Amino acid sequence: MKITQKLIDEIIAHALEERPNECCGMVSGSRGVATEVFRARNALASPFSFDMEPSDQIGIYTAIEDRGEEILAIYHSHTKSPAEPSQSDRNNARSWPDPVWVIVSLADPGEPVLRGWDMRDGKVGEVELEIE
Repeated sequence: MKITQKLIDEIIAHALEERPNECCGMVSGSRGVATEVFRARNALASPFSFDMEPSDQIGIYTAIEDRGEEILAIYHSHTKSPAEPSQSDRNNARSWPDPVWVIVSLADPGEPVLRGWDMRDGKVGEVELEIE
């Protein structure tokens, strides 16, 4: 997935603003090129897990569809752990197997780490994020 530094900065800013809770949202685009970040509320308001607020999810999906784009990524933060999929992340990916799963680690808030993951059919592999 190709993504600009500006969009990465938006995702990291969202993660930092939502501390101590996990943040969540989606990234739209087409042909593997990210174009916009859509923030969602974490319905769980939890530092350990997330669940996108259903009304936000519907609004974001509609906005992306209206733009003629697709959901390229689902993102969220890990407030204390590495930017690697947890078992909950793997379980959630069963419902959304196509988008890249972007995780921001705030284990060291001064140096956030952002990584992308492909999680399909119970397999997990890192996705290279091409920063433009």
